[in-house]
Amino acid sequence: MKKVKLYIAVSIDGYIARPDGDLEWLTGFPNPLKTDYGYKDFFASVDTVIMGNRTYQDILLMDVLWPYKDMETYVVTHHAQETKENIRFISENVVETISELRKKDGKDIWLVGGGQLISILLSADLVDEMHITFIPVILGNGIPLFPNSPKESQWSLLENKTFDNGVLQINYQRE
Repeated sequence: MKKVKLYIAVSIDGYIARPDGDLEWLTGFPNPLKTDYGYKDFFASVDTVIMGNRTYQDILLMDVLWPYKDMETYVVTHHAQETKENIRFISENVVETISELRKKDGKDIWLVGGGQLISILLSADLVDEMHITFIPVILGNGIPLFPNSPKESQWSLLENKTFDNGVLQINYQRE
């Protein structure tokens, strides 16, 4: 069975983006050693990505090529849309659909974001691991990592790493 893994960066006060979705605080954070924080290895471990519509729209607005072209992509949205290439849109039965995705053969599933989708999947016990990279920045407000108060759950520490620029990465698995 595939695992659903959250891999995400967050400010030390718990925000994944500024209120308008801006990520400049993250992309502009000093990284003189060009550390990838385990991204390359993590990316190689997945063949499917799941994201909310706002995250999807934000990626489209970036001046980059679609970063998940070789992966199945699922976008959770309130508005039904037709499949585009390898991008499918889920507008109903979100929990059931993702439960079925976990049963497929292949590599694991990356839960990219956003906060509302993360909370939904945590509450449905569909997140198996969390790889949270804390960036030593306080935003004061913004889009929280867990905006809808997911139900209580217990997690075991898999690994933690610190980096020279003050970044802390903590990897947990569901108990």
